[in-house]
Amino acid sequence: MAKINMLQAINDALTIAMETDEKAVLFGEDVGHFGGVFRATSGLQEKFGRDRCFNTPLTEQGIAGFANGLASNGMTAIAEIQFADYIFPAIDQIVNESAKFRYRSGNEFNVGGITYRTPYGGGIAGGHYHSQSPEAYFTQTAGLKVVVPRNAYQAKGLLLASIRDNNPVVFFEPKRLYRASVGEVPEGAYEIELGKAEVVKAGTDITLLAWGAQMEIIENAASMAAKKGISCEIIDLRTLAPWDVETVAASVKKTGRLLINHEAPLTGGFAGEIAATIQEECFLYLESPISRVCGLDTPYPLVHEKEYMPDALKTFEAIKASMKY
Repeated sequence: MAKINMLQAINDALTIAMETDEKAVLFGEDVGHFGGVFRATSGLQEKFGRDRCFNTPLTEQGIAGFANGLASNGMTAIAEIQFADYIFPAIDQIVNESAKFRYRSGNEFNVGGITYRTPYGGGIAGGHYHSQSPEAYFTQTAGLKVVVPRNAYQAKGLLLASIRDNNPVVFFEPKRLYRASVGEVPEGAYEIELGKAEVVKAGTDITLLAWGAQMEIIENAASMAAKKGISCEIIDLRTLAPWDVETVAASVKKTGRLLINHEAPLTGGFAGEIAATIQEECFLYLESPISRVCGLDTPYPLVHEKEYMPDALKTFEAIKASMKY
């Protein structure tokens, strides 16, 4: 075990993936000698050469199109989109090509070897062009998997599983945790199964559900609630597509309450899909309406970032409201 941060864990996963798969190729804006804007790929070009780790032009659609071409020829394509805010020019290639490649051929050919890595979310004073959380755009698309880790240990295991999965994966990395999340991480290879949520803490009164950087938020809110005698069950969804309905439903049937927290705006956020499904699965078990504590329906504000964030205090107030319903 080594005590490392999330960036180092991601770099470690990429190193292992490229060491164990000679067809693995890593590319994106500044990922080569520069190591990327966050230094997640530092040292990889020196280790694996310019043919396997290289810079691309500043064109996200081109990066995704190139990834499709590589993967369709049997390569393992690991593409970095420098900020999730700039993944939108690549949506056509990801949604209409990566996701549908296998389906349209009747499984005669595919691009399942693609992993799109991209840092998402706020908390770094990045303003409206470097702070967005666009995960819900991709959960609507059959053929894509969507994964979000919460800490260094999870990031390494989930990223290795994503790269080795035989489906295209969009892997969102919570940038505000890149250096803030430090923990014990195994030095060798390991994988965390995609599509499985994790019950991080057992509880009896209310289920709190989040993913990525918001896990820390709901854990802090749960600590506040515990001082009021409220027992919170905490779940990390980890994979949003496909998401683990069974684990979440089993928890809600036990607690009778559900609060979902995500940083993306409320309207159209993935919390709405979860709420609708759990309402169908658990209607007769619910003691109060399902709560959503989310970002605001505004462009991400620079000056008012603290007001925008669905923080622990907002979550704690929603927990109390649910308990008093």
